Amino acid sequence: MATDYGQSYGFLDEQTRRRRLPTGLRAPFEGRTWREFGYVLLSLPISIVLFTYAITMVSVGAGLLVTFLGIPVLAAGLAGCRGFGALERARARGLLGLDVADPEPLRMRGSGFLAWMGAVLKSGTSWRTLLYAVIQLPWAVFSFVVAVTFWTYGWALLTYPLWFWLFPVYGGQDGLQLYGDETHHIYLDNPFEIGVTALVGLLFTLATPWIVRALTMVDRVMVHGLLGPSRLATRVVELESDRGVVVDTAAADLRRIERDLHDGAQARLVALAMDLGLAKEKLTEDPQAAARMVDEAHGEVKTALQELRDLARGIHPAVLTDRGLDAALSSVASRCTVPVQVEVDLPARPAPAIEGIAYFTVSELLQNISKHSRATWAAVDVWRVENRLMLQVVDNGVGGADTAAGSGLGGLAERLDAVDGILVVDSPVGGPTRVTAELPWRGERALG
Repeated sequence: MATDYGQSYGFLDEQTRRRRLPTGLRAPFEGRTWREFGYVLLSLPISIVLFTYAITMVSVGAGLLVTFLGIPVLAAGLAGCRGFGALERARARGLLGLDVADPEPLRMRGSGFLAWMGAVLKSGTSWRTLLYAVIQLPWAVFSFVVAVTFWTYGWALLTYPLWFWLFPVYGGQDGLQLYGDETHHIYLDNPFEIGVTALVGLLFTLATPWIVRALTMVDRVMVHGLLGPSRLATRVVELESDRGVVVDTAAADLRRIERDLHDGAQARLVALAMDLGLAKEKLTEDPQAAARMVDEAHGEVKTALQELRDLARGIHPAVLTDRGLDAALSSVASRCTVPVQVEVDLPARPAPAIEGIAYFTVSELLQNISKHSRATWAAVDVWRVENRLMLQVVDNGVGGADTAAGSGLGGLAERLDAVDGILVVDSPVGGPTRVTAELPWRGERALG
């Protein structure tokens, strides 16, 4: 009722009015702008303390290296820099919204103070934090001066008509004295000059948030590059995660193959052996019944052979090895329950491993279309962009596919991620569904 009443009289809440303002006019009043400006203001005193601490400790430690005291002093200085780094990451997370992961922990060989001291001195994070402490100060001074200057002059000139009205006398004359000596005086004291001054202040005020944003982008780069984990450590973590995904996927595939063999071909072969044994016993007593049993066993042999061929095709189809993706995907499309148009435009064949992953990706997506999409047509496109293999599967089904819904798409995304691939699913409710996969090319060999 209250909402209808407010809308009937044209009342809008503050958030709605703010959304109706253009981004350029809204920027000076956004919380993000004030948080970034606060980050710039705090950077100067913090960088002074950090720079002073870092230079003092490193200088004292380097000067005492001729004695044994230099090493622990230097290690303590680097450890303090690491503590400041944690503070800077928290400040960037709170004011800039930059979520930087903690760097890799110290790798100590043994225990005790000597082991800790050696780990601190060998850690790349310690020296990157020291570098941050050195280069942060000049940048903090520059960004502080630029941000405060633009911010102060912008708001001062924008509000000049207000405080000109409140304080009409300045320096013995009406208006703001811009220039003056014994013979010349220039004042802002008429409506045109006051209006131009306010307009210049408005331009400064509107430009300041974007200037501050550009300044903090440099801070983001420094915090992310110097205070976060190293690229090598990040890559090692990614590779360990990918290795776990590959191991789990291989184990799941082995379990699937074992289950298919046990429930399919193996069960049929056991039944076939029993039927042939019974036929052998009846061969002399009832030749016609034995012939019928042999005929049924012959049908079971054909079915078992077909299941074994399907299983072998699921492991790695021979057509993929012999003729490449075009023929292999056409074979998969022919077994789909809906008409599928396949178009493969590749100048060469990708690496065998990538070719196999692309094949199984399309195969699983077509299986999902057959089982869940209720589509009447589908299309598969495969092409190359620079050093990436692109594939796209589209259908006109009911949509609603989601990698986070616990379906097979989630496992497929993990499998692609293990080889630096990407899976993007665009499937609004009601369709259509468009699944795009991107894989690294990783080498090639000529066709044929």
